[in-house]
Amino acid sequence: MPTYKLKYFQSKGRAEVCRLLFALAGQEYEDIRYSQDEWKTEKSKTPFGQLPVLEINGEPYGQSSGIIAFLAREFGIHGKTSLEQLKVDQVMGIIQDIYTHMLKHFYEKDPAKQAEILKENNKDHYPKYLGFFESILKKNGSGFFVGNRITLADIAVFDTLDGKIDASLVESFPLIKENCKKVRANEKIAQWLDKRPKTAY
Repeated sequence: MPTYKLKYFQSKGRAEVCRLLFALAGQEYEDIRYSQDEWKTEKSKTPFGQLPVLEINGEPYGQSSGIIAFLAREFGIHGKTSLEQLKVDQVMGIIQDIYTHMLKHFYEKDPAKQAEILKENNKDHYPKYLGFFESILKKNGSGFFVGNRITLADIAVFDTLDGKIDASLVESFPLIKENCKKVRANEKIAQWLDKRPKTAY
C-alpha cells in the first residue's frame, strides 16, 4: 500500500478537499501543516514553490487540481465510467469559476473595492453558479451530483460552500442544501469534521 503525506498551511484552503477524500476513503495519511515561518524554509523544497504538495511513497507532487483528481480516481470517487467522470469534472469546472471570483475578493487590498467585489459576487456571480448546481442535482434526481452516491463533485461543492460563501445564499437552493446534508451525514466525513483543527478558512 502506498504511503501518503499531504502538506499544506494551517488552514482548510485548497487542501481540504484532499483531506475529505482521505476521510471518505478511510485512507491513512500524514496531515502536515506549515506555519508561515516554516513555509519560508520549506518553499524551496516543493516541486513548484507552492502548496498543497502530496507525497506518495516519498515522491512529491504539486498542483491541487491534479492531486484532487488523482486521489478521487485512486479511491473510486471520480465516477464509475468515463461519462460519470465527465459529469464530475464539469462540476469541478464550475467550482473553479467560483474560485476565480472568490480569489479576486480575497486578494483585493483596497477595502472599498473589496466590499464592491463581494457585493457583486453575492448578487450576481455566486447565485448564477449555485443555480447551475441546483439544475444538475434536479436533472440527476438522486440527491447526488453524479450517479447515486457521493463522488468528488459532492465533496468539492460541500467544501466550497462550507464557510466560504454566505450561507444565506444557499437558502434559495433546496437541492444543494439537501446534498450538503447528505455529505455532512456520511459517517466518515462526520468523524473528520468533528476532529479536524478549527481554522477560520
